[in-house]
Amino acid sequence: MKKEKIALGFAMSGLADSIARLTESGELRTTAVPGLSLFRRNEPSEPVTGMYEPSVCLIAQGAKRVRLGDDTYVYDASHYLFSGLHLPVIAQVIEASQEKPYLGLRLMLDFRDISQLMAESQLPPPRTQKTDRGMATGELTVSLVNAFQRLVDLLDEEQEIPILAPVIQREIFYRLLMGEQGVRLRQLAAMGTQSQQVARAVSWLKSNFTKPLRVDELAGMANMGTSTFHQHFRSMTALSPLQFQKQLRLREARRLMLAERLDAATAAFQVGYESPSQFSREYNRLFGAPPLRDITNLRQLAAGEMGRG
Repeated sequence: MKKEKIALGFAMSGLADSIARLTESGELRTTAVPGLSLFRRNEPSEPVTGMYEPSVCLIAQGAKRVRLGDDTYVYDASHYLFSGLHLPVIAQVIEASQEKPYLGLRLMLDFRDISQLMAESQLPPPRTQKTDRGMATGELTVSLVNAFQRLVDLLDEEQEIPILAPVIQREIFYRLLMGEQGVRLRQLAAMGTQSQQVARAVSWLKSNFTKPLRVDELAGMANMGTSTFHQHFRSMTALSPLQFQKQLRLREARRLMLAERLDAATAAFQVGYESPSQFSREYNRLFGAPPLRDITNLRQLAAGEMGRG
């Protein structure tokens, strides 16, 4: 056990060096490897609302806290974070400094590739129909970290990415399937499981959140009764379908006000709200300030960071 811990520490140190070198020019690098992003931060962050996509996230140095509903997940250089579907979260970097910056990566999950890998590897579909959270942490292994290291190394030899990246990604998916969260991943990838059916409904809701929500129609899309669907949806996302839709609407309204400079009433209408006062109340509840004050604060913060840069 001690030998494994030393080996993992050595592997993570090498991965941290690679990410640090590749992110010297900024906090985010979208790489030439499809689905792979690298992150760096030199100080802890404030809690930030966001949407986690189906992905696996590693931290080579530092630590991060993610809140989904009432659940809290902390991951670091010993644990990865698995998000099996689109989930609205509040995330915060909690360990970072100039001397030891937060260094992480994210690899998007491709469920078509994972399903094909399950078939080719003759992995049986999960027997249990228990629906778990769509997010979880798992313990890192040396073999998984080494596979990620090889994927990151390809960024120095980009001509090899089209040939080698898919091979390494398949190895990563295989190790995840065989690891601590393997059953959860197989539930999401296997057609016909309750987890996969809810994931399909979540994907539809993400693309159609401005429309009026009819939970019975969403349940029909997942081939479930309304009460059963509601139960499994909450189990996976920590939110009811209505709460999930509200968070999607409010986050998009915030983006519209900040990036496209729409006023609150126009943004509210565009994302599906009919009542500006209801929009303002729910916005204040999620972001801790009414729309105008929140957007003003965000712009002042952004201006201050640009000034420091």
